[in-house]
Amino acid sequence: MNQFKDITVLSLEQATVVPYLTLRLAEDGIHVIRLEHPIYGDPNRFIGEDVLNEKRMNSYYLCINAGKKALTLNLAGPEGKDILSKMLTKLDVDIFVTNQLPKNYQKLGIAYDIMKKLKPDIIWVGITGFGPDSNEGAYDPILQARSGLMELTGEAGGDPQVVGIPLPDMGTSEHAYGLLMKALYLRSMTGEGSCINMSMFESSVSWLTVPIALGATFGKKITRIGNAHGFFCPVSVYRTSNGFVYLAVGNDKQWKAMVEQKPFMSLDKPEYEKNSGRIKDVNHLNQEITKITGTFTSEELIDLFNSITVPISKIKTIPEVIEDPLVKKRLLKSKDPETGTEVTIAPPPNMTPFLEETNQKLSFPPRFGEHNKEIYGKILGYTDEELADLKEKGVI
Repeated sequence: MNQFKDITVLSLEQATVVPYLTLRLAEDGIHVIRLEHPIYGDPNRFIGEDVLNEKRMNSYYLCINAGKKALTLNLAGPEGKDILSKMLTKLDVDIFVTNQLPKNYQKLGIAYDIMKKLKPDIIWVGITGFGPDSNEGAYDPILQARSGLMELTGEAGGDPQVVGIPLPDMGTSEHAYGLLMKALYLRSMTGEGSCINMSMFESSVSWLTVPIALGATFGKKITRIGNAHGFFCPVSVYRTSNGFVYLAVGNDKQWKAMVEQKPFMSLDKPEYEKNSGRIKDVNHLNQEITKITGTFTSEELIDLFNSITVPISKIKTIPEVIEDPLVKKRLLKSKDPETGTEVTIAPPPNMTPFLEETNQKLSFPPRFGEHNKEIYGKILGYTDEELADLKEKGVI
C-alpha cells in the first residue's frame, strides 16, 4: 500500500542535489512536479550523450529524474507568480523544495513567508551551498575541496582527489530526506508546517566524524593515506594473480584466524598479535601480505577468507556490480512510451512499498514542460488559447 500517494511535492530544481532528493521521494510514491525556467531549464538536460536523439533529454539527466512530472514556469513576472500561487492551493502542495540562491527567494516569490501565507501547513525546503545567509555558488567538487573530503581522498603524499560519487550533492539529499520525514511526522501530529534550510557544506562536514574529533581534541593530523586504514591493519587493497581484493581485518581475533591459515602462517609473530603492533609496521606488513596474495587468484582468497568469516571482496567494476545478485534484483526500470527506450536506474537504499506495487518501475524522466497542458489546463483551468498566450509571453 502506498502511504504517500496523497503527498504532492513542487520542486524548483536543477542539477543534482534536489533532483536526487525528489527521486527518493518519487520512489516512495510521492507525487513530484519539477519546475524549470521556460528558456534555460535544468542544465543537466544537456549533459551526457543525446541518447534519444532529442533536445534536452541527454543521458545524464535521465539518471535521477524518473517518476516525476515536469512544468515550465517563469517566476520573474507577476503572471508566473500568480500561476505558482494557484498551484500551491489547487494542487494542495504539501512540500516545496528549491536549490535556488537565497537572493532569489523573494524575487521569485518562493520564500517561506510568502508561501506560508497561501499554504499555512506547507513544508518548505531550501537547499543552498553554504546556508540561507550566503549566495556563494557551490558545485559538488568545490564542496569536497572546502569540506576536507578531498584532503582525505587519494594516495599518501599524492594529490588530493575527488570522491568517486558526488557525496556533497547526494549526502545533502539524504540529510534533507530525513528532515522532510521528520517534518511530515510533525505536521501529522500538530498540523504545523516547517521551514528547513539545508546547507550542502554543513552536510558534507558532518561526515568528518573521526577527523574532526581527533583533530580538534587531540591535535591529530588526519589526511589521505590511500587504500590503507588509519586505525586498523591489515585493511587495504591487495594484488592477486588475476586482479585485486580488499581485505578488512577488523580485530585481533580475525587476525589470529588469518595467520592460522597455511599461506599466512609466516606472519604469525608476537609483535603482530595486537592491532597496535600491526599499525606500527603497516607499510612493511602490507608489503608482506601482498607477496602472499599475489600467488593466489582473487577467487581463491575470497573462498579462504569467507571460510573463516573475515571480510573480503573483489574490487568490482560497475558492470560487475550491476550483475551482483543482491543488486540485480533491486534495479529499477523506466521505459519511454514514445521511443521504447528503457533506462536502468540505481536501486533505492531500501525497497519501498510503492516500488513493490509497481514491480520496480517508474515513469520515464519527463520531457521539458511535458505536463504543462495537463496541470495548467486540466487542473488549473487555463484554456488552450490562454496557454498559447502564456507561452508566447515566455511565462510557460
